[in-house]
Amino acid sequence: MASHDGKAKKHVVIYAPASMMNSHLFSTAELGELLAGHGLEVTVALGGRTDDEAAGSFADGAAAAHPELSFRRLPSVTRPRDVPAHDYVALTFDLVRASNSDLREFLRAASPSPAALVLDFFGGSAVDVGAELGIPTYFFFTSSISGLAELLYHPVIHERTTVSLRDLCGERLHAPGIPGIPVEDLPAAYLDRDSLGNRLFLALSEQMCNSHGLIVNSFRSLEPRATDAIVSGLCTPPGRRTPPLHCVGPLMKLDAEPGANRHECLAWLDAQPDASVVFLCFGTMGRFSAEQTGQVARGLEVSGQRFLWVVRRPPGEDGGGKPADPDLDALLPDGFLARTEGKGLVVRSWAPQREVLAHVAVGGFVTHCGWNSVLEAIVGGVPMLAWPMYAKQR
Repeated sequence: MASHDGKAKKHVVIYAPASMMNSHLFSTAELGELLAGHGLEVTVALGGRTDDEAAGSFADGAAAAHPELSFRRLPSVTRPRDVPAHDYVALTFDLVRASNSDLREFLRAASPSPAALVLDFFGGSAVDVGAELGIPTYFFFTSSISGLAELLYHPVIHERTTVSLRDLCGERLHAPGIPGIPVEDLPAAYLDRDSLGNRLFLALSEQMCNSHGLIVNSFRSLEPRATDAIVSGLCTPPGRRTPPLHCVGPLMKLDAEPGANRHECLAWLDAQPDASVVFLCFGTMGRFSAEQTGQVARGLEVSGQRFLWVVRRPPGEDGGGKPADPDLDALLPDGFLARTEGKGLVVRSWAPQREVLAHVAVGGFVTHCGWNSVLEAIVGGVPMLAWPMYAKQR
């Protein structure tokens, strides 16, 4: 493909997991669009379990939403038997690693030859593939700069301790550029010194230091201390280099949806007073038990507050594949929908979060604190009530 001046476009390949971590995939597509806007040809290569329904749904939807990008699903791999199915972090690392040989063949055959390879951090093991083929390799970190600072510094903490971090609960962990973090608020994979997840993150920190640069979905004015600590080399262990840091966030489209495709909840918001609605949404993996869902409903009703609430099916009720919509009659207290009609709206499974947070009727956001959600609330100027659940959200 040629650019407007007739010269061949430089080709960039972004390598990401095909399923499980939808927030990573959404950010990956936005990064691809940003790069394409700078005159690059961009291919998003999806590794891991690429044959499941969720992966297919994302690839098809992303291709339609981002026609300037090419999406390539690598051959699907089987789930490793030595990794527990419930350990989604280690499982995602291992599934993407299993696709490295297919990635290598794809990169060798790609035309034009890739000028750069960008890895989601779950694809960190592919830094060796880039080095083998002589392709400059970068990491895309989908979370905060503060989270990146802690990850780069994690091997230092590991060397300075002799017990698992879970044995230090009640203490605070200190890393350059970030406030002290209660140990119990760290990602679960960090807490067990000898766990597979911890070993994978220790390896990832080293792999990042061997790359050509770190791309992060944030911006310096939001996280100046963490940014300066990384750039100054304070977060990398002695003897390791600090790659250049590229802050490209917030990565998000701010254009409203076309009128024909406008979600019904936006029309409901149009009828509400300015800054009067509390929006409750907990991400693609934030799912409550039936009992917890019922308690949230009772709290909303007693509060008398206007609300827009995205309710997802409780965990363990999917039977595999794409999660089905929840049965609201079974989940919510008897008569709840009728009693809150007009003042509240319950949406099944999904709502256009960016558009909701940009709406003038929304005055508050109860969120799981996924990084995409945090950025969208900041851009929309919406105060957040934090309900962190997993990973780096706490």
